[in-house]
Amino acid sequence: METYAKHNTAMIKPRLARMTMDLIRGKDVETARGILENTNTKASRLIIKVLNSAVANAVNNFGANESDLVISKCFINPGPIYKRIQFASRGNVDRHDKRTSHIVVYVTDNKEETK
Repeated sequence: METYAKHNTAMIKPRLARMTMDLIRGKDVETARGILENTNTKASRLIIKVLNSAVANAVNNFGANESDLVISKCFINPGPIYKRIQFASRGNVDRHDKRTSHIVVYVTDNKEETK
C-alpha cells in the first residue's frame, strides 16, 4: 500500500530543495526524520511537514504500522514562477523571478492492499 502527500507552490527554489530531498530518498521514515531534523535548511523544514503528512495518511487511512514505512518515491517539480520587477540604474527595470516548487513524498510498507 502506497500513500502520498504533496505541498504545491512551496516558496523555495527547486534546485535548492532537491539537494535536501536527495538525502532521504529510499530511507525508512525514522531515519529520514532524523536526517531532516538535523539539516538546517528551509527545504528540510518544508519536506519534514510533507513527510509527516504522508505518514499520517498511511497510518490513519490505511492502518499501516509507522515503523514499517519506507520512502518509496520523493521528488520536487517546479511550480509557477512569480515575476517581479526591481528598478535599476538609468531608468532600466530588472526582472526577478521568484521560483516555487511542488514537493511530493510517497511512503509504502511493501505490503499488498487487501479489499
